Amino acid sequence: MKLSSFLGGVHPPENKSLSKDIPIKKAPLPEKVIVFMQQHAGAPAKPVVQAGDKVKTGQVIGEPSGFVSAYVHSPVTGKVVEVKKISNIIFGKAVDAVIIERESEDDWELLPHGDFEKFSKEELLDIIQKAGIVGLGGAMFPTHIKLNPPKDKKIDTLIINGAECEPYLTIDHRMMLERHEEILLGIEIVKKILNVKNVYIGIEDNKIDAINLLNDKWRGKVTVVPLKTKYPQGAEKQLIYAVTKRSVPRGGLPMDVGVVVQNVSTMYAIKEAIIDGKPLIERGLTLTGEAIKKPGNWWVRIGTPISWIVDNLGEGFKEGLEEIKVLMGGPMMGIPINNIETPIVKGNNGITSIIPHEQKNTFCIRCSYCVNVCPMGLQPYLLDLLGKKKRYDEAASIGLMDCIECGSCTYICPAKIEHVKTIKLAKKVYRALRGGKK
Repeated sequence: MKLSSFLGGVHPPENKSLSKDIPIKKAPLPEKVIVFMQQHAGAPAKPVVQAGDKVKTGQVIGEPSGFVSAYVHSPVTGKVVEVKKISNIIFGKAVDAVIIERESEDDWELLPHGDFEKFSKEELLDIIQKAGIVGLGGAMFPTHIKLNPPKDKKIDTLIINGAECEPYLTIDHRMMLERHEEILLGIEIVKKILNVKNVYIGIEDNKIDAINLLNDKWRGKVTVVPLKTKYPQGAEKQLIYAVTKRSVPRGGLPMDVGVVVQNVSTMYAIKEAIIDGKPLIERGLTLTGEAIKKPGNWWVRIGTPISWIVDNLGEGFKEGLEEIKVLMGGPMMGIPINNIETPIVKGNNGITSIIPHEQKNTFCIRCSYCVNVCPMGLQPYLLDLLGKKKRYDEAASIGLMDCIECGSCTYICPAKIEHVKTIKLAKKVYRALRGGKK
């Protein structure tokens, strides 16, 4: 079997055996949800409910406040008890959140839905927007914008991201095995919107069962591209190169080379919205790690506190551990949380609880390991140095803003230098100095 890939990358321990063979289970409904008004790229949504309001499952509780923004819906049927600003670890700032106490089983408020063939492209995009769908691979960019590129950008290829290269996480793998029919319906909807014929799905070869299954079930409709198991194989630009050998230009976007990339879970959410009328109020995620008693894959309502998920779905943390590190996501790109009451958001594909190991940083020895593994062809050691010296313009001139923050440099570094931490801060300061522009 010929495997496609990209230059650079690393091979961290996969650790997927903890949950890869465990089917997705539907979680019970939580008693309380905390729903952030910003769980998407762009401007936060504006709350349209207040304390005391009764809400239905799927009811709009937040409306977009800008061109790049998204609707937010109630994940449960109940009563709004508070609307207040809460620290959002994903975006590093306090944002409005709607706190809802569940009062009953679901009483749904659905979107217009039905046979997708009967809807026009514009109607399909409108439903996707009204459903609040964003990229579920982690980037959380509003999907209706991504599926409606400027007219001068001719899209001829749709790539479905089934790589799931992040260690530990297995929810996309299980989605492909268990919900491939629904995912294919989502793909057919997107094909109609984009008017494309070339459709590929990239899957790493550590998921051979998914490769074989989709080769059989999707034959003649979607081309399955086996990928070399390597991190970050699922990063957008690396995936495009591996599948099509097209290189997205520096500072460019996939549409600049005629490609749109969508995650498998996003395809499922599109099917749910168009066919069933359900807005994005729940998602699949992996609960995993050496510190959790019962790893697994779960279908969970957005806004559910991580503490509730750990206690009710994972049977709690293992006893006798002096320290536990909990991540929203996996160990490479996941965000550490310092408050276990933090709720999950739309882009949260996993909760990983690991036992941290103390690592002491030393000085850079110019070994060039970070340069060799960087999938973007950058010089992480130099970006780290320039960032620490606050020479942001120089860092930008050698590719600061092209860094995808995958963490390959930090992983491979023998001096244990946290390049990504410095680069993230440098990017944030550079954007601020330029008035928020990229």
